[in-house]
Amino acid sequence: MAISPDAGKPAPKEILVDLARLEREYYARRPDLTDTAQLVSFGTSGHRGSPLHGSFTEAHILAITQAICDYRQGRGIDGPLYLGKDTHALSGPAQRTALEVLAANGVTTIIQKNDGVTPTPVISRAILVYNRDRNEHLADGIVITPSHNPPEDGGFKYNPPHGGPADVDVTKWVEQRANELLRQENLSVKRKPFASALQADTTHQDDFVMPYVEDLRNVVDMDVIRAAGLKLAADPLGGAAAPYWEPINAVYHLDIAVVNPTIDPTFSFMTVDHDGKIRMDPSSPYAMARLLGLKDQYRLAFANDADADRHGVVVPSVGLMNANHYLAVAIHYLLTHRKWPAHVAVGKTLVSSSMIDRVVNKLGHPLYEMPVGFKWFVPGLLDGSLCFGGEESAGASFLRHDSTVWTTDKDGLIMDLLAAEITANTGKDPGEHYQELEAEFGTLYYTRIDAPATPAQKAKLAKLSAEAVAAPKLAGEPIRMKLTSALGNNAPIGGLKVVTDNGWFAARPSGTENIYKIYAESFKDQTHLEAIVSEAQEIVSAAVSDAW
Repeated sequence: MAISPDAGKPAPKEILVDLARLEREYYARRPDLTDTAQLVSFGTSGHRGSPLHGSFTEAHILAITQAICDYRQGRGIDGPLYLGKDTHALSGPAQRTALEVLAANGVTTIIQKNDGVTPTPVISRAILVYNRDRNEHLADGIVITPSHNPPEDGGFKYNPPHGGPADVDVTKWVEQRANELLRQENLSVKRKPFASALQADTTHQDDFVMPYVEDLRNVVDMDVIRAAGLKLAADPLGGAAAPYWEPINAVYHLDIAVVNPTIDPTFSFMTVDHDGKIRMDPSSPYAMARLLGLKDQYRLAFANDADADRHGVVVPSVGLMNANHYLAVAIHYLLTHRKWPAHVAVGKTLVSSSMIDRVVNKLGHPLYEMPVGFKWFVPGLLDGSLCFGGEESAGASFLRHDSTVWTTDKDGLIMDLLAAEITANTGKDPGEHYQELEAEFGTLYYTRIDAPATPAQKAKLAKLSAEAVAAPKLAGEPIRMKLTSALGNNAPIGGLKVVTDNGWFAARPSGTENIYKIYAESFKDQTHLEAIVSEAQEIVSAAVSDAW
């Protein structure tokens, strides 16, 4: 898709969201239930939408929260529910709505004190710590965030007692129940006024910050970072990581400058993304333009999205690290510097770089290639059979030093701090380490592009069979595999992956936009990569031709 002329530049005033209108629409708008786009719909990261499009309103949050209460009751989940929110404008109103329903349903709910914000990984860790050594009265959680999405969006995620993103069997149940409640005009939703909900015996305000910060030493070598005296910088991009960096400095005596402490729900301080929209994406060089401008002033700089489950690492050697490159470096470092059992596996998504395959295979660990979605890594991280799970979209988590689970959701903070550990312990930043990997394993050429698609086209792509691909070759090479299920767990990938000896492509429909995504990688050169992408578009077009 075309790059906006505003990409990488400060957000123009005319695109800033009207906060008063946004909140007014949240409370006043009633979703049109004849429009499927305005129903509750859980993608890979919960329900997302905007009041401006009728897809994220108080009615939605009332219905989803009651559906979660009904799910908990039906499954015997009766421990505390950890409720977090990020800094998006709608997250506060949605948290208040959710608390009204949770309190009316008698759910013990724990929120950050003083109306504070909480990163997604902090909620995941809190659930797991509470549930450790428990077999009953288990905790779960909700995080109110649309992740890196634009300021006018809202999001609502449910994390069951395993601490990670809910699997499709859970989200489908909650989705169906919530839509049933919406169609009944939420008459079955239990609710009490916010002031009463906040004062209810079941509502507890606690501090999530310090328990998480104090526990970091058990997953990252904070001592080696301190001893190296690295000059570091962090940009929370106006998100929920903002309250965490100064306590991390204080506890571990580090030198991390918070270069942008601003919290502003319009995110007016952002430079706009590739399409001219405000998007807090730490893997985008356009959204990260300001931090990139500081790359030579610090040994290392890093950022997170609004709920801090994604990371972006800026190094003097290369600037903003490609997310795939940093994943490969992190995996190589962890497998050679942690005393984890030799049998533990690494998990990657099927659209992540094959450099990861080469690194893991050389170091003698199993590799599991999963469908897109962090939920696929949850069982392995939980039982310690996966030491690392990572997505090409800059989300990952890994085990504690003692080989036990840290989080079962993505943790951008530990990925930031791991970059500092790598630099402190080796004297080389992650960019320099990736250059060494290229020298050993070769240069790989990777890209991702978006192409327009109608809902019908997306639906057909998601259900393709391997037989639908008639082409015998890709970019001049025989096709070795046509995959519609992941190699790691045989789960449907919701699309297609085609593999040759020297490259591959994968095509998947977007869950939130009328586009499909093509991921491609060449083991040869840029010209070969471009041929793969061009032929991938032709293959996908032919395979879903009757929907075009």
